[in-house]
Amino acid sequence: MAYENYVPILGTIMNISSGNDCCSQMVMLRTDEGTVNFLITPQTQVMDDRQLRIGMRVAAFYDSSLPVPLIFPPQYRAQLITMVGRNEQVALNDFDRNLLARDRSLQLHISGNTVVRTANGQTFHCPVGGQTLLVFYTVTTRSIPPQTTPSRIIVFC
Repeated sequence: MAYENYVPILGTIMNISSGNDCCSQMVMLRTDEGTVNFLITPQTQVMDDRQLRIGMRVAAFYDSSLPVPLIFPPQYRAQLITMVGRNEQVALNDFDRNLLARDRSLQLHISGNTVVRTANGQTFHCPVGGQTLLVFYTVTTRSIPPQTTPSRIIVFC
């Protein structure tokens, strides 16, 4: 699966309603820029198999290469959605063997406290470099590129 076109939107779930059919849901997020709606379908990958609830802080990723309706508030089809903790940031990117993001937006430093799992929740025992990673972190340096020690990494094999 190609993740390079995935764009995250961070926000808090304000409302969850039925979609166009029994298998989809419309999730309304409150973001710093306003309200955004996401369609959650059976193809949407929900990390950690968590039940979405009002008040949760999430990052919903949409595929920027797909067409979207020109309506307000914006409405996207969620490809991936994950829960995000308070003051936590999330990045989805390809990282090289030196743990530098492909777009040079983030440099990782793995610690013994960093939890590394696969997308299906299994422990990942190999080096994480050279993989597509979903990275959860709280602070970065002000250097270029910013550097961080993530609290959790999900590896997309």
